Amino acid sequence: MARNYHQGYFKPKNPKKYMGNVNNIVYRSSWEKKMLNYLDSHPDVISYASEEFFIPYLSPIDNRLHKYYPDMLVKRKNKEGIVETLVIEIKPKHQTEPPKTKKSKRIMLEESVTFAINQAKWKAAENFCADRKWKFVVLTEESLGIK
Repeated sequence: MARNYHQGYFKPKNPKKYMGNVNNIVYRSSWEKKMLNYLDSHPDVISYASEEFFIPYLSPIDNRLHKYYPDMLVKRKNKEGIVETLVIEIKPKHQTEPPKTKKSKRIMLEESVTFAINQAKWKAAENFCADRKWKFVVLTEESLGIK
């Protein structure tokens, strides 16, 4: 399956808001770049980071610990003015749902593995965030207003 990713380095207009090395902010898709622009410019965002920390998770594929680097870490003021911390993952909607069966066996296997790994990562992220009173959110093209 051909994949066309829009990757590059993000240069923030408000570098003081970034938690990490402002000279090494990598985006791995146009969707991540869109989110970085939003976080950098939104007045309610206090600070943000991109892939600056990891969450350990147990892979259902090899039953070993791996490192999951969420796409974004965000501190923001919510609508009530309360500061909250969000851990954000950006994924195509089809990767957030079990694969559909009308595909070749190879594609079904690939998508099933991806789905199982994502579910393990996200469960670990939910537990990690719950321990810290943070929120974990998976955003798709729909929630980003892309499709």
